[in-house]
Amino acid sequence: MLMTRQRRPAIRTLRGWAINVLNEAGAIRECDEHGWMQDRADPHARERAFDIARRDPPADVSRQEAEAAVRDALDSIGDTCPECPPDEEDRR
Repeated sequence: MLMTRQRRPAIRTLRGWAINVLNEAGAIRECDEHGWMQDRADPHARERAFDIARRDPPADVSRQEAEAAVRDALDSIGDTCPECPPDEEDRR
């Protein structure tokens, strides 16, 4: 008998959703060499991320909770890669 599995959602946590929103809005980027997320300090991209959170929050999550999740994720991401030497960061 052929069995099918139910597909899991691509993003399983609210934090994961918030990081995805920040990435899509261009507010954060990934270090090319090490994969750490970095804050781009772009106020327009940040506002786009908050607009997405308010306009299209995940199912069963209020607009306020979605916006808070984006803010918490953004606050937890630094502007430099902890593994890159300081001189490499200046070249990027």
